[in-house]
Amino acid sequence: MMNAQQCQLLFTRLQAQNPKPTTELNYLSPFELLIAVILSAQATDKSVNQATARLFAVANTPQAILELGESDLKSFIKSIGLFNNKARYILETCRILLTDYQGEVPNRREDLEKLPGVGRKTANVILNTAFHQPTIAVDTHIFRVANRTGLAPGKTVLEVEKQLLTVVPSRYQQHAHHWLILHGRYVCVARKPHCTTCCIADLCEYSRTQEGD
Repeated sequence: MMNAQQCQLLFTRLQAQNPKPTTELNYLSPFELLIAVILSAQATDKSVNQATARLFAVANTPQAILELGESDLKSFIKSIGLFNNKARYILETCRILLTDYQGEVPNRREDLEKLPGVGRKTANVILNTAFHQPTIAVDTHIFRVANRTGLAPGKTVLEVEKQLLTVVPSRYQQHAHHWLILHGRYVCVARKPHCTTCCIADLCEYSRTQEGD
């Protein structure tokens, strides 16, 4: 596992490469982000952006999506996997937002996790990206990077999340989620990580192991 000095250096380098990282999902409001993240489960950001570009042009508030109805909503998101279930989640989420939160997206984890289609990871994305809270949503990319590098090894997503919140220096916690997910998506990829062009290779446990081979 990396020591504090190595953790500091890792994030210093990631920050230097990308000073202002953000999600690759397109959104203009916390509500649009919420819908995009619900749709993104087992789907690519590109496919979600294509669907939401059409959807949000017609309906981008809880009331407007409810007025679409299930059939029309599905017509906008049918290109996305599990769209039937996601349509139901979105409609019920819109009802709850209007009934309980005056149509606004709540900024507390316990409230977010009450919404259909929103689990801990989704709640973390919303809290971090829309409300600028220092949360880390551990997806497959971050789980891989955290374990492979030795930054925050863990056997479960929750274990890795808790480790990251402990080892990531406070000044980097706001953007750590996006730095790690982008690093896993484009550099530390699953099958053949690009170690030769990686800015943190000398800090990485996996890279050092490969060199030893």
